[in-house]
Amino acid sequence: MSQIIDGKAFAARLRETIAAEVAGLAHKPGLAVVLVGEDPASKVYVANKARQTVEVGMVSFEHRLPAETTQGELEALVARLNADPAVHGILVQLPLPRHLDAEHVIAAISPEKDVDGLTVVNAGRLAAGLPGLVPCTPLGCILLLESLIPDMTGLNAVVIGRSHLVGKPVAKMLLQKNCTVTIAHSKTRDLPALCRTADILVAAVGRPEMVKGDWVKPGAVVIDVGINRVAGGAPGKTRLVGDVEFAAAAPVAGAITPVPGGVGPMTIACLLRNTLTAYKRLENNHN
Repeated sequence: MSQIIDGKAFAARLRETIAAEVAGLAHKPGLAVVLVGEDPASKVYVANKARQTVEVGMVSFEHRLPAETTQGELEALVARLNADPAVHGILVQLPLPRHLDAEHVIAAISPEKDVDGLTVVNAGRLAAGLPGLVPCTPLGCILLLESLIPDMTGLNAVVIGRSHLVGKPVAKMLLQKNCTVTIAHSKTRDLPALCRTADILVAAVGRPEMVKGDWVKPGAVVIDVGINRVAGGAPGKTRLVGDVEFAAAAPVAGAITPVPGGVGPMTIACLLRNTLTAYKRLENNHN
């Protein structure tokens, strides 16, 4: 049986490290989270982010706006947060209501405060191998991998998924670790055979249990980014599954992240890490 990668425990240790560093700072890093509308899942995420921000000693600024907020009103709030010296990180919770243009809102965020790593500037810095703020979920994937494989030089990595949020950034970060990287997607020919070449397999495609056990190379490290809600055992009940068929893949893999409890807990911990990084860079620029 493979090693089950405990993302929850890793995230807890990361938050402890962040809290210890924050305790020694003259000023507290501030994270502003903007929520527009009443999306139930987003409300839960925002509440968790606010709670964990305070727990590590940072300042949480919550901005809850009605669903009918206009594009101009939202971008004006972002402009105010950009100019606020107490705010070091800005996160606009997605998805936004349909009448709002998320790309324009993200573009309005100062790259120095873009703790989600979604601005074109930060994406470009990642692509060029320059320091910047990287998306939280890919950062979490890389930190988990580093804990298992300190030197990834020369390993074959296959990333299933080419989203701007996970697939592309995690592939670029694996390249920086000197992996040989293949980005696969729905148009890839013979995807199972390609996956079997992977020493590191990252599944970030958003399809429940798409990756079967016989797709996994024996001993490979499998990072399952998927969070899919499917029908549960009892009528009307649901359960969370990943993009990998865990029960079939776990006996084959050398190590594998479970869903839930794998990559998911790392995302907020890495958001806090990005906020601390942004704080230190902004403070250095001002001094």
